[in-house]
Amino acid sequence: MQEVTVGWWGLVASLAMIVITIAISLFLRLKLERDLTIATGRSIGQLVIAGWALTLILKDEVSIVWAWLWVLAMVPFAATSASKREPRLQGLVWSTTAGYIFGLGISLSVLFSLQILPLESRVLIPIAGMIVGNSLRVVVVAATRLVDAIRDSKSEIEAMLSLGFNRYSAVKRIVSETLKLALIPQIETTRTVGIVFLPGIFTGLILAGVDPLEAALMQAVILFLVLGSASITGLVVVIFGAQKFLTIDNRLEPPMS
Repeated sequence: MQEVTVGWWGLVASLAMIVITIAISLFLRLKLERDLTIATGRSIGQLVIAGWALTLILKDEVSIVWAWLWVLAMVPFAATSASKREPRLQGLVWSTTAGYIFGLGISLSVLFSLQILPLESRVLIPIAGMIVGNSLRVVVVAATRLVDAIRDSKSEIEAMLSLGFNRYSAVKRIVSETLKLALIPQIETTRTVGIVFLPGIFTGLILAGVDPLEAALMQAVILFLVLGSASITGLVVVIFGAQKFLTIDNRLEPPMS
């Protein structure tokens, strides 16, 4: 079986698709050229640095402690990214961090305590990265939708509070609908995997020469871990986030537009 490699030339050649995307942006005046250029440059730089660092951390003689430190660094980085994408929700860094502690912690505990996969650096880092990355998308959608929903439902919430509902009951519907909306993309990903598209783990393992059935089982495990962790993280974010707009004496302080 021929070894599948990309190399630097493959990377340069793939940039043709970025050029096409920039051309589309210019033609339709989408004004995405700067964002596309920055995103492309950052992704290359970050991936190269990550690849170099992982070649050091994943050596057999290197302690797994370094892998755990890498995973720990993912959490505040992701939480900070979420906060920057939705600055209207105060305390998002801390609620996202708390959500990850529960979501990622439970996922890794299930994975390794039940010996689904071996606790090794080469397993820990990529799986934790996939869980954190996918959960981040849920957090951003949930935070944005939560702020918009509370702003749009200002009259309803204030009416419920004036009728004697406590602050948890007044936003219960919004919390439920927000979390549902944030989880739908991940649920659809889980629903259509293997039919509509072949995800990264599945494709990567096949390219590496792993038996397709074994690759499919691995992908299923990852999907379930991601969905569970995303739901836990999202739940923590919307519950704590909703309370940021309610005072102790049951008054609503709606977000600014």
